[in-house]
Amino acid sequence: MGMADKQKRYEALVQVYHKELYRFAYWLCKDPSVAEDLVQETFLRAWRSLDSLVDQNAAKSWLFTILRRENARRFERKQFDYSDVEQDTLYDERSTSLDDEMEMTVVQRRIMELAQEYREPLILQVIGGCSGDEIAQILGLNKNTVMTRLYRARNQLKSALTRTTEPMKGAPNG
Repeated sequence: MGMADKQKRYEALVQVYHKELYRFAYWLCKDPSVAEDLVQETFLRAWRSLDSLVDQNAAKSWLFTILRRENARRFERKQFDYSDVEQDTLYDERSTSLDDEMEMTVVQRRIMELAQEYREPLILQVIGGCSGDEIAQILGLNKNTVMTRLYRARNQLKSALTRTTEPMKGAPNG
C-alpha cells in the first residue's frame, strides 16, 4: 500500500469513527481531556498498524479494541489521585431540567453497578453503537454469549431502575 493510499484510508477511519470512539472513551474515563488523549493514542496505534487491517468491515471493532487496550494501559502506567469528590456523573449540557439530570445520573449509576461482564457489552452497544458481532469481536466472545449478556444486562438494569423509582412514586411533585 502506498503512502497516499494509507493516508486516505487512515483519514477515512478518523472521519467515520472519531465521534463514536470519543463517546466510548468519555464513558470509560469521565474526563474530556483523557478521553481525547485515549482517542488520539488509539488513532496513532491504528496508523502504525493500518497494514494489519485487512477487512475494512472490521475497522470499528478493531478501533474499539485498540481503545479498550489503551484505557487498560492507562491504569498500568499511572497511579491516580482520588479526591473526595464523586466523579461518576456525566453531564448532558442539552438538558435543562433538574429532574432529567437526576434521572440520567441514576441510570448511569445503575449501569456502572452492573458486573463488568454485563456492563461492558451494554456500553459498547448503547454508547459505542456496536452491533452484536462487533461487540463479540471487541471482547473476544462468541455472539451468543454477547447477546445473552446484553439481555441479562438490560433485565438487571430494568430491575434496578424499577427498584430505584418505586419509593419516589408517593413523593410530592415540585
